[in-house]
Amino acid sequence: MKKTLAVLTILSLLCTQKIHAQLEKGNVLVGTDLAKFDLGLNKNAGFDINLSPKGAWFINDNIAIGGYATLGISKQNDASATVTTYGIGPMGRYYVNKPNLNLLKHGRWFGEANVGIEGRNVSKGGGNTNGLGLGFGPGYAYFITPNIGLETLLKYNGLVGFGNQTYQNNLSLNFGFQIYLPGKGTVNKVKSQEGM
Repeated sequence: MKKTLAVLTILSLLCTQKIHAQLEKGNVLVGTDLAKFDLGLNKNAGFDINLSPKGAWFINDNIAIGGYATLGISKQNDASATVTTYGIGPMGRYYVNKPNLNLLKHGRWFGEANVGIEGRNVSKGGGNTNGLGLGFGPGYAYFITPNIGLETLLKYNGLVGFGNQTYQNNLSLNFGFQIYLPGKGTVNKVKSQEGM
């Protein structure tokens, strides 16, 4: 009974946190970005799917570092080339915590940057590049609950390396969600306030 009460207390306190609480040192974010999610419904229609899961730990208030992965595949129709993308590496985020710059009460601007091993390969003689990928850009997180944020991210992605094309780049608009989990320090604060 005591453990059940403790869990309910922790959950209720998490649901009443303010936005800045999930951006505190020691907390964790996990989630994914969806870029170019498109499934054709007509005969001979193509598809375009790109998923970018990521996870990070807040090393300081408003500053998170972690890792990302990217996997994508695109094909316009049966006769077109297939484009596959992949990537893995470290990433970082900085959240702007200035009330006069944030558009909405439950939202935060952030900047994201990453560098890693990436590739973009096009079948049927298209441009292939495998090597060092980097990306950076601004984003906005709107918290629909204290621990879940819906995000949009405008990001420049560059790729330099080996293949028949040594450099490729693009600008992507990504939509996704992140879950902000309390760190051990936050859980310990709640327990100490309850005297458990």
